Amino acid sequence: MVHGLYNTNPVVYERKERRRHYSVVPADVDDQYTIDPISQLEVFDHIRDIKDPEYPYSLEQLKVVTEDSVEINDSHNHLRVTFTPTKEGCPMVTTIGLCLRVKLMLSLPSRYKVDIRVAPGTHAHEAAVNKQLNDKERVAAALENPGLGEIIDQCLAPTYE
Repeated sequence: MVHGLYNTNPVVYERKERRRHYSVVPADVDDQYTIDPISQLEVFDHIRDIKDPEYPYSLEQLKVVTEDSVEINDSHNHLRVTFTPTKEGCPMVTTIGLCLRVKLMLSLPSRYKVDIRVAPGTHAHEAAVNKQLNDKERVAAALENPGLGEIIDQCLAPTYE
Protein backbone atom coordinates (compact mmCIF):
# COMPACT_ATOMS: atom_id res chain seq x y z
CA MET A 1 0.00 0.00 0.00
CA VAL A 2 0.98 3.67 -0.07
CA HIS A 3 3.46 4.99 2.49
CA GLY A 4 3.11 8.36 4.25
CA LEU A 5 -0.51 8.51 5.39
CA TYR A 6 -2.55 11.60 4.68
CA ASN A 7 -5.14 10.82 7.36
CA THR A 8 -3.12 9.34 10.22
CA ASN A 9 -6.12 8.43 12.37
CA PRO A 10 -9.07 7.18 10.27
CA VAL A 11 -12.29 6.11 11.92
CA VAL A 12 -12.72 2.33 11.48
CA TYR A 13 -16.20 0.80 11.71
CA GLU A 14 -17.43 -2.77 12.30
CA ARG A 15 -17.95 -4.90 9.24
CA LYS A 16 -21.54 -5.98 8.64
CA GLU A 17 -22.42 -9.64 8.37
CA ARG A 18 -22.93 -10.76 4.77
CA ARG A 19 -26.57 -11.21 3.79
CA ARG A 20 -26.68 -12.75 0.35
CA HIS A 21 -30.17 -12.96 -1.06
CA TYR A 22 -29.83 -13.01 -4.80
CA SER A 23 -29.78 -15.94 -7.14
CA VAL A 24 -30.12 -17.41 -10.58
CA VAL A 25 -33.50 -19.07 -10.89
CA PRO A 26 -34.98 -21.47 -13.46
CA ALA A 27 -37.43 -19.71 -15.79
CA ASP A 28 -39.17 -22.82 -17.10
CA VAL A 29 -38.71 -26.52 -17.71
CA ASP A 30 -36.69 -26.00 -20.92
CA ASP A 31 -33.53 -25.40 -18.88
CA GLN A 32 -33.68 -21.72 -19.73
CA TYR A 33 -32.54 -19.47 -16.93
CA THR A 34 -33.32 -15.93 -16.02
CA ILE A 35 -31.22 -13.83 -13.75
CA ASP A 36 -32.95 -11.88 -11.03
CA PRO A 37 -32.45 -8.16 -11.40
CA ILE A 38 -29.19 -7.16 -9.79
CA SER A 39 -29.68 -5.92 -6.24
CA GLN A 40 -28.14 -3.13 -4.23
CA LEU A 41 -26.82 -5.72 -1.78
CA GLU A 42 -25.25 -7.79 -4.55
CA VAL A 43 -23.33 -4.77 -5.87
CA PHE A 44 -22.30 -3.79 -2.35
CA ASP A 45 -20.99 -7.32 -1.76
CA HIS A 46 -18.72 -6.88 -4.79
CA ILE A 47 -17.18 -3.61 -3.57
CA ARG A 48 -17.25 -3.83 0.22
CA ASP A 49 -13.95 -5.73 0.54
CA ILE A 50 -11.87 -3.48 -1.71
CA LYS A 51 -8.88 -2.47 0.39
CA ASP A 52 -8.16 1.20 0.90
CA PRO A 53 -4.91 2.20 -0.87
CA GLU A 54 -3.53 3.81 2.32
CA TYR A 55 -4.81 1.64 5.17
CA PRO A 56 -5.10 -2.06 5.98
CA TYR A 57 -8.90 -1.68 6.07
CA SER A 58 -11.67 -2.25 3.56
CA LEU A 59 -13.72 0.55 2.04
CA GLU A 60 -16.64 -0.76 4.10
CA GLN A 61 -14.68 -0.53 7.35
CA LEU A 62 -13.79 3.10 6.61
CA LYS A 63 -17.39 3.85 5.47
CA VAL A 64 -16.05 4.99 2.13
CA VAL A 65 -18.84 2.82 0.67
CA THR A 66 -22.05 1.62 2.27
CA GLU A 67 -24.99 -0.36 0.99
CA ASP A 68 -26.88 2.93 0.63
CA SER A 69 -24.13 4.35 -1.60
CA VAL A 70 -25.27 2.00 -4.40
CA GLU A 71 -28.15 3.04 -6.67
CA ILE A 72 -29.51 0.76 -9.39
CA ASN A 73 -31.92 1.34 -12.23
CA ASP A 74 -32.06 -2.20 -13.61
CA SER A 75 -34.61 -1.39 -16.31
CA HIS A 76 -32.15 1.15 -17.77
CA ASN A 77 -29.03 -0.96 -17.02
CA HIS A 78 -27.59 1.89 -14.99
CA LEU A 79 -25.71 1.71 -11.72
CA ARG A 80 -24.25 4.51 -9.60
CA VAL A 81 -21.85 4.20 -6.69
CA THR A 82 -21.33 7.34 -4.62
CA PHE A 83 -18.37 7.07 -2.28
CA THR A 84 -17.16 9.23 0.59
CA PRO A 85 -13.40 9.76 1.03
CA THR A 86 -12.09 9.76 4.60
CA LYS A 87 -10.83 13.36 4.26
CA GLU A 88 -11.86 16.33 2.08
CA GLY A 89 -8.40 16.52 0.53
CA CYS A 90 -7.79 12.77 0.20
CA PRO A 91 -5.02 12.33 -2.39
CA MET A 92 -6.14 8.76 -3.15
CA VAL A 93 -9.71 9.66 -4.16
CA THR A 94 -9.15 8.96 -7.87
CA THR A 95 -7.42 5.66 -7.09
CA ILE A 96 -10.36 4.59 -4.91
CA GLY A 97 -12.80 5.50 -7.70
CA LEU A 98 -10.74 3.53 -10.22
CA CYS A 99 -10.71 0.52 -7.89
CA LEU A 100 -14.51 0.68 -7.67
CA ARG A 101 -14.81 0.96 -11.46
CA VAL A 102 -12.43 -1.92 -12.18
CA LYS A 103 -14.07 -4.21 -9.60
CA LEU A 104 -17.51 -3.53 -11.06
CA MET A 105 -16.24 -3.99 -14.64
CA LEU A 106 -14.94 -7.42 -13.60
CA SER A 107 -18.01 -8.38 -11.56
CA LEU A 108 -21.08 -7.16 -13.40
CA PRO A 109 -22.61 -7.99 -16.77
CA SER A 110 -21.32 -5.65 -19.47
CA ARG A 111 -24.85 -4.32 -20.11
CA TYR A 112 -24.53 -1.97 -17.12
CA LYS A 113 -23.42 1.62 -17.47
CA VAL A 114 -21.50 2.32 -14.28
CA ASP A 115 -21.29 5.83 -12.83
CA ILE A 116 -18.79 6.41 -10.02
CA ARG A 117 -19.16 9.62 -7.99
CA VAL A 118 -17.62 11.32 -4.98
CA ALA A 119 -20.38 12.23 -2.50
CA PRO A 120 -21.33 15.90 -2.86
CA GLY A 121 -19.33 18.20 -0.62
CA THR A 122 -16.87 15.52 0.57
CA HIS A 123 -13.81 16.36 -1.53
CA ALA A 124 -12.11 19.62 -2.51
CA HIS A 125 -11.86 18.55 -6.19
CA GLU A 126 -15.17 16.71 -6.44
CA ALA A 127 -16.17 17.94 -9.93
CA ALA A 128 -12.77 17.19 -11.49
CA VAL A 129 -12.61 13.74 -9.88
CA ASN A 130 -16.15 12.87 -11.02
CA LYS A 131 -15.31 13.96 -14.57
CA GLN A 132 -12.14 11.88 -14.62
CA LEU A 133 -13.76 8.75 -13.15
CA ASN A 134 -16.55 8.74 -15.73
CA ASP A 135 -14.56 9.56 -18.87
CA LYS A 136 -13.76 6.32 -20.74
CA GLU A 137 -10.59 7.68 -22.33
CA ARG A 138 -9.21 9.06 -19.06
CA VAL A 139 -9.99 5.81 -17.25
CA ALA A 140 -8.32 3.76 -20.01
CA ALA A 141 -5.24 5.98 -19.89
CA ALA A 142 -5.04 5.74 -16.10
CA LEU A 143 -5.33 1.96 -16.22
CA GLU A 144 -2.36 1.79 -18.63
CA ASN A 145 -0.12 3.24 -15.92
CA PRO A 146 1.79 0.23 -14.50
CA GLY A 147 2.33 1.81 -11.06
CA LEU A 148 -1.35 2.63 -10.69
CA GLY A 149 -2.27 -0.81 -11.99
CA GLU A 150 -0.18 -2.39 -9.25
CA ILE A 151 -1.91 -0.34 -6.55
CA ILE A 152 -5.34 -1.27 -7.96
CA ASP A 153 -4.36 -4.95 -8.04
CA GLN A 154 -3.34 -4.76 -4.38
CA CYS A 155 -6.61 -3.08 -3.43
CA LEU A 156 -8.65 -5.72 -5.28
CA ALA A 157 -6.67 -8.74 -4.07
CA PRO A 158 -8.86 -11.04 -1.99
CA THR A 159 -8.47 -11.13 1.76
CA TYR A 160 -8.91 -14.37 3.63
CA GLU A 161 -10.48 -13.38 6.92
